Amino acid sequence: MKWIEEYVLSATGATAITSKQSVQTLWSGYGEIIRYFLKGGKQPSVIVKHIQLPENSHHPRGWDTEISHQRKLKSYQVETNWYQHFSQKTSASCRVPKLLKATEQDGELLLIMEDLDACGFTGRLQPENVSLADALSYLKWLADFHATFLGVEAKGLWPIGTYWHLDTRPEEWERMGNQPLKAAAEAIDKRLNSTKYQTLVHGDAKLANFCFHQNGEVAAVDFQYVGKSCGMKDVVYFISSCFDDEECEKYEAELLNTYFKQLEMSLDNYAVFQELKEEWMALYSYAWADLYRFLDGWSPGHWKLHGYSESMTMQAINELNP
Repeated sequence: MKWIEEYVLSATGATAITSKQSVQTLWSGYGEIIRYFLKGGKQPSVIVKHIQLPENSHHPRGWDTEISHQRKLKSYQVETNWYQHFSQKTSASCRVPKLLKATEQDGELLLIMEDLDACGFTGRLQPENVSLADALSYLKWLADFHATFLGVEAKGLWPIGTYWHLDTRPEEWERMGNQPLKAAAEAIDKRLNSTKYQTLVHGDAKLANFCFHQNGEVAAVDFQYVGKSCGMKDVVYFISSCFDDEECEKYEAELLNTYFKQLEMSLDNYAVFQELKEEWMALYSYAWADLYRFLDGWSPGHWKLHGYSESMTMQAINELNP
């Protein structure tokens, strides 16, 4: 579209767009992510996230409802606020794309961002080829991110982060088959979101939203569900996106030890760290139970509903109902 190209040229100072490449369509047909190749500016290419309301939404699991629609709309507003007002606080240790321009026209939203591929972050991993060492480096990114935003108010973001937050998923809760977990869902949610130490969580910290540089640096994308909560939500969701049942159990200690060791270094306040670690470690099983609750209603039979996640869920439920 001509108006998009005009904004791209204005935001980058480029003289021409030489070509463009579709990166992916957005979830349920809400737009597209496009890479624009440029001439005459500082950037050889940029990423444009173009959000537009679909004429017919096509959710891959059939969740085409008004609640779902409003949640997606808010998620794009949140992401825009994140890039405009919070992303500048990040450092090289928790790298994110720089926002070049955000604009809205005729109900369509445009985010023009630096292209991480052009910055050298070309590495992408799939669950079948992620190693323990890879996962540890990504967890260090999360630790730095959580340390950076510890105690920060979530103005303009989700009051409670993560895309599976209970209050935003009443339909999935209603369809749950696991009745003990359904009954405990509110108490689990309350425990996670009433901790003394709150940070901003990425909210969708799956393996697919991370990329890496050949020098070992890590970057993350997709901040539609960033908001306040306990950092264990991100940690658990990331682990669940990388490893199966046996691997989660096998690597648990090393994954958590690495995350907290990095968090300690990033916080540089031993007293705060010790108190925070004790509080968050006690909520590890609750974060698993919270994710399990969503998946049980959203996609029964999902591959993440395995023995390890079930064991963690039962641990949380049993603690609530001794």
